[in-house]
Amino acid sequence: MSPSPNSGPAEAAGPEPAAAAEAAPPKQILCIKWGTKYGPEYVNRLQRMVARHITPPFTLVCFTDDPTGIDPAIRTLPLPELGCPEPQHTRGKWRKVALWGPSLEGLQGTALFVDLDSVIVGSLDPYFSHGDPDAVILERNWSRPLSGLGQTSVFRFRIGSHPQILERFRRDPQAIADHFRYEQHFITACLGRELRFWPRGWTRHFRLHCLGPMPLRYLRPARLPAGSRIITFPGGPNPSDVRLGRWNGQSPVYAGRRAHLRRLLQERNWRDLRRFVMPVPWIDRHWT
Repeated sequence: MSPSPNSGPAEAAGPEPAAAAEAAPPKQILCIKWGTKYGPEYVNRLQRMVARHITPPFTLVCFTDDPTGIDPAIRTLPLPELGCPEPQHTRGKWRKVALWGPSLEGLQGTALFVDLDSVIVGSLDPYFSHGDPDAVILERNWSRPLSGLGQTSVFRFRIGSHPQILERFRRDPQAIADHFRYEQHFITACLGRELRFWPRGWTRHFRLHCLGPMPLRYLRPARLPAGSRIITFPGGPNPSDVRLGRWNGQSPVYAGRRAHLRRLLQERNWRDLRRFVMPVPWIDRHWT
């Protein structure tokens, strides 16, 4: 719309805030769901958590082999093709490597990937404004803090900017999986000096930063560290279980410390001594 003849300096200075907000491109959040480990409720919860903790506009895109039950507000796209046989008998989420192809189902620009088993507890806006918009930013590998390795539960990248990662993987996927063991170790090696990390404290590991070591998990419920934005659950337990006070779907629901220790004694199952968690109220508040 052309300015009126009577427009003053304030109008000539630029668009009003509302118009500028409408012109801003939507923030892109990506997730991936395949197989049966995570149902559509995980995708729907992620959508609601994002909506509560981001300045709009935004869009959540889920790459999946089965969109059944996913909220229509979420854009669903087919799983991107690896273009090679998936590695067998190896650990790690190697299907995620397909996100690094030269194109991604017509998507463009910067995107933030978030694992489905994440709990968002603070603003996501800084994940989009931090650092060079063309940089690839990962979280540190918390279990090996001096290794320089990245962790891909939460990472930002420009779509199509590093096709050499997928090209390298396609040349010998099984050998790469056998050597690196985890997809995130391979991504770290491919990025080399280009790799950047999120500021410390934004992204937290549930077992290491919230649950704590033995014997703290027997003395208090898992805490929510101040300044956290996303809590991740790599390697388990799962947020759907810890909110009930159990380690996994095969564990009984929390009945107290003594009941847990009594069961271990009866079953002579000392491996589960560390697999103890009290119900976590803050997960109920955020993961809804």
